[in-house]
Amino acid sequence: MRGCFVTGTDTGVGKTVLAAAIAAALRAAGEPVAVFKPVVTGTDEPEPGRPLDHELLGAAAGVDPATVAPRRFGPPVSPHLAAEVAGAPIEPAELVAAARAAAAGGRILVAEGVGGLLVPLTPGYTVRDLAVELGLAVVIAARPGLGTISHSLLTVEAARAAGLDVRAVVLTPWPAQPSAMESSNRATIAALGRVEVATLPRVGTEPEELARAGAALPYAGWLTGA
Repeated sequence: MRGCFVTGTDTGVGKTVLAAAIAAALRAAGEPVAVFKPVVTGTDEPEPGRPLDHELLGAAAGVDPATVAPRRFGPPVSPHLAAEVAGAPIEPAELVAAARAAAAGGRILVAEGVGGLLVPLTPGYTVRDLAVELGLAVVIAARPGLGTISHSLLTVEAARAAGLDVRAVVLTPWPAQPSAMESSNRATIAALGRVEVATLPRVGTEPEELARAGAALPYAGWLTGA
């Protein structure tokens, strides 16, 4: 299976925008692309003016949002708790099967996790476990500001400890004129993590804008098999 798995250092660090930008760029380049997110929570409390994660991913790839995330829950809580509250247990094997089905026919799969790598999808199965089963190269979304060095390096280490292939850390939203701290953060993560560090500016939610932003990323080298 060809593609990448987009994770993040935390919730709200730009994973979905990064994944959508990669998917939109692939689509604009004429590549067959699929998008997948195992679980979406917080559908009862959407952010004003912003589509839900599966909606943004679906629009970027030109697919029905209903096909992007096999499980969706209303409360804005961790997936394992959302499933418990709903009385609807998550089955990891079903998530893996859904991801593989999305990538059928040679489509490039852009998968996005939920929160950080160690977020539990079930009490005994994390986002990292899913990434391992899918076997995709990992791209990490991170904030550019204070605290990002430790959070980014911890995520890199957690991924590599499970045998995952970390291709890049992407700092976002990257300012047009980065501060000395932000520039130092980028260089330090690259040096200490021995990893490529790219940047993604603040970008809107329209597919065309996402595609332009994604095209500026070196995403071709982040795909499994590249």
